[in-house]
Amino acid sequence: MTACLPGFRALPVSVAQVSLDAVLRCGQSFRWTQHALSSQAPTHEWRYCMRDRVLCLRQTNDFLFYKAIYPDGLESSERDLDTVAWLRDYFQLHIDLEQQYASWSERDPVFASLRHRFVGIRVLRQPVWETLVSFICSSNNNISRITKMVQNLSSHFSLPLLSLPNPSSPDEMITYHPFPNPSDLAAPEVSVKLRALGFGYRAEFIQRTAQMLIGDHGAQLLPGETRQPAEKWLDTLRSMSTEDARNELLKFIGVGRKVADCVALMALDKHEVVPVDTHVHQIAVKHYKLKGIKAKSALSPKLYDEVANRLAQVWGDYAGWAHVVIFTADLKSFSDYGLDPEAAAASLPTPPLTPMTSPAKRKAAVITEDSVIDSSSPRTRSKRRKQIEESRE
Repeated sequence: MTACLPGFRALPVSVAQVSLDAVLRCGQSFRWTQHALSSQAPTHEWRYCMRDRVLCLRQTNDFLFYKAIYPDGLESSERDLDTVAWLRDYFQLHIDLEQQYASWSERDPVFASLRHRFVGIRVLRQPVWETLVSFICSSNNNISRITKMVQNLSSHFSLPLLSLPNPSSPDEMITYHPFPNPSDLAAPEVSVKLRALGFGYRAEFIQRTAQMLIGDHGAQLLPGETRQPAEKWLDTLRSMSTEDARNELLKFIGVGRKVADCVALMALDKHEVVPVDTHVHQIAVKHYKLKGIKAKSALSPKLYDEVANRLAQVWGDYAGWAHVVIFTADLKSFSDYGLDPEAAAASLPTPPLTPMTSPAKRKAAVITEDSVIDSSSPRTRSKRRKQIEESRE
């Protein structure tokens, strides 16, 4: 029986198909905010600001509850149908995740050992422009810092849409900003402001990428439209082959192979793509018979391909999805995920798949981009070292 949540509607979606607690904090999307609730179930509310509405989600074991709030405060059946369609598309609910888990478990004993603990972890189908900028921010960065950067982009470069009470503290109002358009980030002075906000060398990457998009595809909004032509052009990459889409992404400033593959997997429907960094390489060496490299050595393009191809062979057509589950299971922030609360409190966290040689060498949930040497990039090794140091400011 569906629990009654005032103002919310329910979709019959089980936690085994999508776990908000995992999917929305495992390093795919960085603009969802989590708010603790006083009730036992649901325990949290998640919020995301779209261009025209704020979407609020809550979850129980068997239902996904949703509420869309518009600036005019009005509701209609048409708006509700549009929100449901967005949810089904964003979470790719047409893909049976339990069936995929069963398939990966048959192919891979490592996955089989994790499947019952790390349930409901699926790949999101995110807006391409937002995903591109988010993963440019991911270069030599961690999830909490990427989240702060992406949210700063919205709050500093996009007009407020509306304000809502904080469900954790109803006396507090939260103002919501959509993600900025490409034209909002294309002006030369944007990079100066981004540096002041702590973006480091990524500031120029973001501004110049936006500038390239606007210069090639335009910024003029048509009446009734919320997305610029440059954003619509990015959507056309979904219909390209994986190789062609990747090559288009690699033309942008600050986009190497890892960033391009993250965008391809999480925004362009390239389900087979496995993004590779040193973290994923360590997993592949330990569990999938890939050769190792010397400490502090970078992944060559050849080794990157070997790791990606090997994992694609193990997991099949949806290899990128399986990779996200394995990646999430290896994050320090998920060390007690899926454990019974009493058991988790009484025992040490489960060791990750890859060994942490020291706390200094592996900060919580680090997403490293371009420990791969990209021969197509003009950046030299010395410049790369300088960038890495700058990212630690």
